[in-house]
Amino acid sequence: MVGMGISGIATATRLHRAGWTPVLIERAPARRSGGHFIALFGAGQAAARRLGVLDAIHDRNPWKPNIELDRDSTRYPGLSFADFPGRPWMLLRGDVEKGVFSALPEDVEVRYSTVPTAIEQDAAGVDVTLLDTAAGTSVTERFDLVVGADGLRSTVRSLVFGPHDEYLHRLGYIVAAFHYPGTPAGLAPGEGANMLEPGRCMSVFAFADHDPTILLSYRTEDVDAEFAEPPVDRIRAVFGDKPFGRTLGDVLDVMANTEELLFDSVEQVRMDSWHRGRVVLIGDAAWCVTLYAGMGASTGLAAADLLGVLLERHPGDLATALREWEGALRPYLDRYQRSATEDRQIFLVDKQWQINLRRLVFRFGASRFGRSRLGRLLRDKVTPNTAAKDVDIVGVILGETRAPGPAEGDIVARSA
Repeated sequence: MVGMGISGIATATRLHRAGWTPVLIERAPARRSGGHFIALFGAGQAAARRLGVLDAIHDRNPWKPNIELDRDSTRYPGLSFADFPGRPWMLLRGDVEKGVFSALPEDVEVRYSTVPTAIEQDAAGVDVTLLDTAAGTSVTERFDLVVGADGLRSTVRSLVFGPHDEYLHRLGYIVAAFHYPGTPAGLAPGEGANMLEPGRCMSVFAFADHDPTILLSYRTEDVDAEFAEPPVDRIRAVFGDKPFGRTLGDVLDVMANTEELLFDSVEQVRMDSWHRGRVVLIGDAAWCVTLYAGMGASTGLAAADLLGVLLERHPGDLATALREWEGALRPYLDRYQRSATEDRQIFLVDKQWQINLRRLVFRFGASRFGRSRLGRLLRDKVTPNTAAKDVDIVGVILGETRAPGPAEGDIVARSA
């Protein structure tokens, strides 16, 4: 397994249970911690439960109403994840990684500061050349299966399937994210907020028992140009056509001094096949749905569990196991990828009239009658993809739970 993120660790854990002997390799010199905000919808919670790690993670939702802000600090009723049907968990990516790592058997070999530099396969196995970047030494070893769980710009994918530009599809947006120590100016502890403007936004994701995470996102016509200057300078320029105001100004000042700033383009991975011979991709390396869809952790967990199930079902027949694995998962991942454009509007909208309408709807939702109507709107209009995000993916594939109908997510699951 190449990559020690959620997908890689979960896959190693599940394949160990299936009787395999996993070897985990990781580019970094140690297991990473932290990470930024994620939502764990019902699908992710069900997958974590099947993997036996749900009790090792917890919901950090502060259960306080979100607000929307103008730059002049005018406050409006807002939308939080607690308002979504199914009430997804709010947590950090590192929370899930820590949870799955706690279930990793002690006898699983882990190699840090290690990257693959060549992958060659035949019908009987895969020869992988591994570079120890700390020692500067290489070794070629033979494996029965290689799992690329090494993220959006996967080394495994480039070595086996081809260059990144064949599979990465830019959506025309930039995201920046970092941890904010304490509470941003103008907000109360545990209070989340969104500042929406046409084509750009700032979101404060607040937690009950952790400092908040900040997300800034904006539309761009030239992705490459966004990396021609330091990220902080670029973000200040994007938002700098008028005074920053109290909260945004404070956030940008803190961002300028943060040591861990994620700054990247929003891209999806689109592939006709996620496996080739004895090499399979999983998680963002195979199908990155983008943070707007919010299903990266959930699909990584579910895919890891299903891979173990099908390898158990087809011992000695790797081709059939991988074919059935991909065929069963694809309807879900195709749906989540299509939903990214719709779900992006939860965080970032294009026109001022959309912002005005949103505020009107949420202000109406502040009344008891309005909350009932708003809940119906969220179910039927604002988040039409939520039902698909709450389904127990592996349970449906195995015929253990009910599949959502077309109105609940437009997914037709194929039994494995």
